[in-house]
Amino acid sequence: MENHDVVIIGGGPAGLAAAISAREDGIDDILILERDTQLGGILNQCIHNGFGLHTFKEELTGPEYAQRFIDKAVDMKIPYKLNTMVLDLNKDRKITAVNEEDGIIEIQAKSIILAMGCRERPRGAINIPGSRCAGIYTAGAAQKFVNVEGYMPGKEVVILGSGDIGLIMARRMTLEGAKVKAVVELMPYSSGLKRNIVQCLDDFGIPLKLSHTITNIKGKDRVEGVTIAEVGKDRKPIKSTEQYIPCDTLLLSVGLLPENELSRKADIDLSNVTGGPLVDESFETNIEGIFACGNVLHVHDLVDNVTLESINAGKSAAEFVKGKRFVGEKIEVVATDGVRYTVPKYVNPKNIGKFLDVRFRVGQAYKDSYISVYFDENREIHNKKRILTPGEMETVKLLKAQFDKYPDCKRVTIKVEEE
Repeated sequence: MENHDVVIIGGGPAGLAAAISAREDGIDDILILERDTQLGGILNQCIHNGFGLHTFKEELTGPEYAQRFIDKAVDMKIPYKLNTMVLDLNKDRKITAVNEEDGIIEIQAKSIILAMGCRERPRGAINIPGSRCAGIYTAGAAQKFVNVEGYMPGKEVVILGSGDIGLIMARRMTLEGAKVKAVVELMPYSSGLKRNIVQCLDDFGIPLKLSHTITNIKGKDRVEGVTIAEVGKDRKPIKSTEQYIPCDTLLLSVGLLPENELSRKADIDLSNVTGGPLVDESFETNIEGIFACGNVLHVHDLVDNVTLESINAGKSAAEFVKGKRFVGEKIEVVATDGVRYTVPKYVNPKNIGKFLDVRFRVGQAYKDSYISVYFDENREIHNKKRILTPGEMETVKLLKAQFDKYPDCKRVTIKVEEE
């Protein structure tokens, strides 16, 4: 049985930032467990730029951004185990893992940081009719084929879903010589960042078909084409609008799911909306000493936000090891009226500094609306937003002075108001 102060599950951008933060807060005994062959996580295959504008004030590619944290972790001599799969985790902070070198490993941790990231929703989760032919990939799998392995999945491509990975792969496939026929999106708005729609679709003349879906996949051995149709307000296809598009490849960009199988084993409470753990202002879950950050908590659109959260989670885990307990009366943060969820879900005002960043997403597109925050029935924040979309994460700052103003506050409510 190994014993460590802080164990981090996941060596991607979240895990690395959390490890560095815990070390900077005075914790020497740290261990990162990573199932892949190298540190860096998903950033290793994201060779496009746009990373680091907030953290480093310059534009980096994904591997460049990851390497800065890898170099810092190596300089700090933070130990890590690669090719190591965590099999089990319990609420007593005991980890069971396996790798080729050590075999089965049992680790007792004083504090654990969950940083397992997320995975893509596969074809089976969306029930598209048609044969099970070759040529259907998730956008992330295609990205790895092209950027890491050097293989082209196909030459004539249709993309279902307008998530950021799908938009970026529309551009990537085009640059590699493929013809992207269309990006098809079920909703009346894109689920990706506005800048990606402009830079990846508009700049290359790739059509984005909103309020459309795929109704059939044609092909026996390999995809030959797809049938798309417009959908009504009930999101059901309108038969008379069907259109056939010949293609040899279909990429799916239909959502990301936080990887929380281990969290369930530890009896961690998960959000019905995000699929990630419910955490407080210190990123601690309902299980004492287990913290969560990054895409395992909720899916981010900017890695810079992942870094900020993970730095705070690492600091909190370090404080826990040194004896601090994040206890006391907690106020629930309620998401309603257009706001889908909030991170954190609970706040102990005694544990926050001058302010607390609350991140959230809205459930639909809004124009010229307001983000309002209520302390019980008292509206303290009323910020006008020209555009709100589900693809862009929003942040609101709650001040310590606002909590002090309402010492008997039972809940904080965040909502969209249209005036």
